[in-house]
Amino acid sequence: MNDWFSDGAMAEFCTAPASAVVRKPGGIGHIEAASLPISALTAWQGLFDRTRLQAGDRVLVHGGAGAVGCFVVQLAHVHGAHVVATASAANAEFVKSLGAQEVIDYREQPFEKAAAGMDIVFDTVGGETLRRSWHVLKPGGRMVTIASGEEGATDERAKRAFMLVTPDRRQLAAVADLLKRGQVQTVVDTVVPLSRAPDAFAGKVPRRGRGKVVVAIEEAIRTGALQNGTLEE
Repeated sequence: MNDWFSDGAMAEFCTAPASAVVRKPGGIGHIEAASLPISALTAWQGLFDRTRLQAGDRVLVHGGAGAVGCFVVQLAHVHGAHVVATASAANAEFVKSLGAQEVIDYREQPFEKAAAGMDIVFDTVGGETLRRSWHVLKPGGRMVTIASGEEGATDERAKRAFMLVTPDRRQLAAVADLLKRGQVQTVVDTVVPLSRAPDAFAGKVPRRGRGKVVVAIEEAIRTGALQNGTLEE
């Protein structure tokens, strides 16, 4: 994972400090590996550095099928938490397969009616969802949000809850080890060629709302480097 503030995300090659790099786990392709560092480290740091997850904690994950949410669900489950996630009805079974014991269809009911007494809320949505989430935390509960709009929030609670991921070789190696042991999996929604990168950033690429959209050079697509997900030609 490169420095969050570095330019050149679409470059074919980049330089990076050794502290930001680990060996790609066997059994996954480069496209799947590319989908892992930012999302998995964000989930790891939010759960373990910021909210100090403990086995038995009740964790509410907003956006359980998303790029970060799918790793939050998996990591929390692997570490013994009771996971409740919000997702669309179309993604409910998928999120359960990742380890969520309960999935709330956010389009059909207010999540507050199905989730209460949470030890941790991991928010990937922000806005009204974040503001409503304070009410489901138990006394002493912990909140973390990665919604970019909350970085400049006037609510001091939201400002304290906001986090940005940072490169961490030790944590990335720990995630890679879980991947090798089959305890977590990568989730690639769609792969687009470099020529369609502007469409991907503009939200013009059809997707299922599961995991990452990966931009790949055409050679990676031609050689069949993808092991799961969808190719958009």
